[in-house]
Amino acid sequence: MTTSKTTHQFAICVQSDDPDLLTPRMIYEILPDTSAAKSNHVRVVDNEGEDYLYPADFFLFVDFPLTVKRTLQKVPSRSTAISRLPQV
Repeated sequence: MTTSKTTHQFAICVQSDDPDLLTPRMIYEILPDTSAAKSNHVRVVDNEGEDYLYPADFFLFVDFPLTVKRTLQKVPSRSTAISRLPQV
């Protein structure tokens, strides 16, 4: 029996044309998108919590050890953290 495992890929933003959407030096999870890869783009959940295509050149891809990947997956995204703030 074969089980399919989702491989989580992470990258560090090294360039941004809009720092409100992508923050340089911040780690982002790359979502699988084969058609985007064909045009040298990657699908990323940006700072507003939307998944969007960005040029792959904006990122430095990092192969973290499995324990680091698992830890990063548990960290809430900026948009998740903002939505959890108490309403005033």
